[in-house]
This record gives sequence, C-alpha cells and structure tokens, in this order.
Amino acid sequence: MANVIKLSEAAALQVKDMMKQAEEEDAYLRVAIKGGGCSGLSYGMGFEHELGDTDQVEEHHGIQVLLKKEDADILNGTEIDYKQSLMGGGFTIENPNAIASCGCGSSFRTATKAGTPENC
Repeated sequence: MANVIKLSEAAALQVKDMMKQAEEEDAYLRVAIKGGGCSGLSYGMGFEHELGDTDQVEEHHGIQVLLKKEDADILNGTEIDYKQSLMGGGFTIENPNAIASCGCGSSFRTATKAGTPENC
C-alpha cells in the first residue's frame, strides 16, 4: 500500500530531535484530523505509544507515522515539511485536498468534509 502522506527529511530530522529531547524515541508520530478551527478541520501531531485498531502505520525516514484509516482520504497526498527561518522554525502542511483554509493556516476543509467550523 502506498503512503498516504509525505514527511520530508527535514521534518523527520526535527521529529527525531523532538523525540530525543522528550525521551520519546520509541514512540510513533501521530498525524490526525480533528473538527474545529475557523474552516472546520484542523491538524494534530503528537507522540503516541499504542497502535489502535483503526490505525495504519507508515515509515518515513526512520519515523513510524500513525494515522487513522478514516483520515486517509482527507490526508492523501499531504506533504509535511519543516522550514527554518530567521523568525524560528515550524512545520508546514500542504494538503492538496483542502479547498478552503483560514488566515492562521492551521484550519481547512475539503470538498467532502466540512468539519465543525468555529469562530477564530
């Protein structure tokens, strides 16, 4: 099965560094979709130790990435990168399925999933 998301090498290196600092080196990286934000859906990322019944695992540059099977259509083709600038660094998420997003850049919706929009 082809990977749903693409985690860049820069993002993977940053995740590995964060795992080391948090002593979470044996954890999975969870990439999730949840309702909320001004456009209806938002992304979540965090460390997790348990594999759930509805999870699928992908391997990216030595990182085990978890995502729920029901999020696969929404996340399909999504690219996660890490960019460093003079103002600091941060993860960027480019989702080809997002048809609308808000000014903060962390909320979106797709043609088939509107989520639960909230006021910004």
